Amino acid sequence: MKHTTNTTEEMITLGEKIAKKLNPGDIILLQGELGAGKTTMAKGIAKGLGISDEIVSPTFTIMNVYNLENSKQTTVNRLVHIDTYRLESEDNLIEIGVEDYLGEQDTVTIIEWPEKIKELLANKKTIEISIVKQQGDSREITITPDIL
Repeated sequence: MKHTTNTTEEMITLGEKIAKKLNPGDIILLQGELGAGKTTMAKGIAKGLGISDEIVSPTFTIMNVYNLENSKQTTVNRLVHIDTYRLESEDNLIEIGVEDYLGEQDTVTIIEWPEKIKELLANKKTIEISIVKQQGDSREITITPDIL
């Protein structure tokens, strides 16, 4: 099913709704061109999980880890946000310990630019969120499988 958002606030609200349907161990793949709204979607998901920290794209750090305290979704203790845009090889992710988090039963992982790490994700169950820019601030979002 396709969803349309027309503002940043609507994108964040959609992310919050998605968060309420997530399970521990879920891996979210955010796909879309530069400026499509991947980080905005990540902010909404984080907000829906109860994270009040400012969520920024880890373009330069590659990975940010947020621990959930007094989580609204008590079985999820951690959100890992990964951005592979500047990644040279999957080995770089392995070196910083990403494999320790992927699919962990107390963690939700969000990955921007997942096409760069296909091998690492090959045997993982994932939820794909595709964001396509439309006219103006409008975005078309497709979630596979449709968890909403």
